[in-house]
Amino acid sequence: MKTIIECCVTATAPRVCAPLPYTKYPCNNNMLATCSASSSTTRRPFSLSLISTTLSAIVFSLPPPPSSSFPPPSSKFPLSQFFEIPDSGGVKALDLLDGSGQVPSDGDQVAIHYYARLAAKQGWRFDSTYDHKDDNGDPNPFVFVLGSGKAIAGIDVAVRSMKVGGIRRVIIPPSLGYQNTSQEPIPPNFFDRQRLFTTIFNPTRLANGEGSTLGTVIFDIELVSVRHL
Repeated sequence: MKTIIECCVTATAPRVCAPLPYTKYPCNNNMLATCSASSSTTRRPFSLSLISTTLSAIVFSLPPPPSSSFPPPSSKFPLSQFFEIPDSGGVKALDLLDGSGQVPSDGDQVAIHYYARLAAKQGWRFDSTYDHKDDNGDPNPFVFVLGSGKAIAGIDVAVRSMKVGGIRRVIIPPSLGYQNTSQEPIPPNFFDRQRLFTTIFNPTRLANGEGSTLGTVIFDIELVSVRHL
């Protein structure tokens, strides 16, 4: 069985939580569930099966809180191994898989797959392109023009220095995250959208100085393709 661990950040301390779900074998609602897939399964989100044998976990430097029932991972990557993307305004990145394709430029149309999580809400996963299916049941990537302003600025920053085929985990600060409810990517599910935006733009908690936690988002991004327009 191959298990790929997803990491999250809580309002007070990071913790290890649920494994990234396989596309055809999703996790149940228990956040501490373990996913498995038969050997006949060929589609895996982000091509993460390629790195599952070498990365047992991607975690931050602080240990899981006492309330977490998930056992400590056998291998840890501390926050110090994340690097700040130059001139990004504070976006931190960890390359999980180096790509070998072309690097996009502003004005290029790019397609990405992603998992998106909040730093708040115990790392709640609010969206994934693998939940967006076409008529054939295949996942639809998120397509946008780099530098157009369609996507939140932190995604532009992260993708701009990636190569096609690469996989990168990025921690996006509020200043480069969602500034309003029209920025993409937006969860297609109404209730997920409501929960996302009522968390990020909660006026009471913002007034209490919690904005840096509420608005921080974490994306696992795979750059699928680049097309010059």
